Amino acid sequence: MDVALTQLLEDVTRSAAQRLLEEGRITCDDRTVKKNEKTTAGQVLTVDLPEPEAVDIVPQNIPLDIRYEDDDVIVLNKPKGLVVHPAAGHADGTLVNALLYHCAGSLSGINGELRPGIVHRIDKDTSGLLIVAKNDFAHQKLAAQLADHTLARTYEAIVCGGVKADSGTIDAPISRHPTDRKKMAVTEKNSRHAVTHYEVIARYRGYTHVRCRLETGRTHQIRVHMAYKGHPILGDMVYGHKKPELGMDSQCLHARELTFLHPRTGEPVTVCCELPDYFTEVLSKLIPQ
Repeated sequence: MDVALTQLLEDVTRSAAQRLLEEGRITCDDRTVKKNEKTTAGQVLTVDLPEPEAVDIVPQNIPLDIRYEDDDVIVLNKPKGLVVHPAAGHADGTLVNALLYHCAGSLSGINGELRPGIVHRIDKDTSGLLIVAKNDFAHQKLAAQLADHTLARTYEAIVCGGVKADSGTIDAPISRHPTDRKKMAVTEKNSRHAVTHYEVIARYRGYTHVRCRLETGRTHQIRVHMAYKGHPILGDMVYGHKKPELGMDSQCLHARELTFLHPRTGEPVTVCCELPDYFTEVLSKLIPQ
């Protein structure tokens, strides 16, 4: 049961699942489920997730590259290497610490104290645009757009190898890796629907510059999907080659464009940002085909 829960619940480790079971927070037909119980097909589990423990997140005056802001939302350009919210090993110095300082605490509370205002995340070593909600009304509206795919996110990446087709769609379900809990993988087992659309921007000797549009937003989705197609992202030492290439030891992936319906007015808003220096430096090293 504890293993099944780690696959069904995003961001829940096996030890956390075991605690939920020991505390009686997992039930089936009003019966408390035991840790060593086997799962059965068609079984419906009810999970009572506890509220996040109160934490003292200190506002910090960390510079933010804000590309759009009003009373409801902020869209900012996150640099590579900045962690989005506090977690084990990153108690401060995160985007949330910076937002608390900039907004004087005026952020939505739907995602709890650890992730105030955070509607969606991007990885620490992925750069680019991220939308943040300043109040619960905006958060609920934006979360609904994520669910129905009206909030569009477009990325650019440099991938290894020559992508043959000029464009295509990767429709492959994603779940936790069966043996490495820190990774995701394409698998049919306990997975979630995942779709990525891609198109080639330019071809180089040994590499391809691609644009990817997320239809769904699973953890590490673009990184997992491109690796699954045999074209891991340059520098991705988790899903791709295990050594640095062209000076990159983390993924060359940038969230370049974000389109959403404004939560208050319903009007479409599109925000774009330029490619960062690390990305253009890699492009300058590549040899066109």
